[in-house]
Amino acid sequence: MIPETDLPAPAPDAAPDPAIEARAAVLARLDAAKVAADVAETAYRAEAARRTEELARERAHAWRRADLMRSLAGTLDSVPDAEMAVAAGQALLRARLGWSDDSEARAEVLARFAPVAVALFEMESEAAPEAALATFEEWYATTRQSPFWYLFEHYLPDTPLVDF
Repeated sequence: MIPETDLPAPAPDAAPDPAIEARAAVLARLDAAKVAADVAETAYRAEAARRTEELARERAHAWRRADLMRSLAGTLDSVPDAEMAVAAGQALLRARLGWSDDSEARAEVLARFAPVAVALFEMESEAAPEAALATFEEWYATTRQSPFWYLFEHYLPDTPLVDF
């Protein structure tokens, strides 16, 4: 048999010690504060990660946009008319995206890109090429449910040539 302790049992009618209750309240508030701080930090880190990803995507799209338009402008320097500007612009886009085969979807993208090449060739106003590009990007995002610039992210491995 286990011996009983020699501690006296609290009197059933004894009032709770106010200091003990006050300490318990302080500790409860401190515990609540640490949980709230943890929740706030986790939420901040998630928001920071989301915002960082958003900014990285915007940066990548801005660089791709500028790079494509710079290449297109260089290509258009040597074409004589708008029809050739369209052909040169579409050829450039095909090459940049690695499109060697035709499909209905690709043909539609190339056709919708034509006004961008024409606007950059004709330069009716300084804003015309950017407006044409914005219209193209909006059309692509609406019809394909993703930004046009995602096409540049797909890695296309080289197809090995087999010689028999």
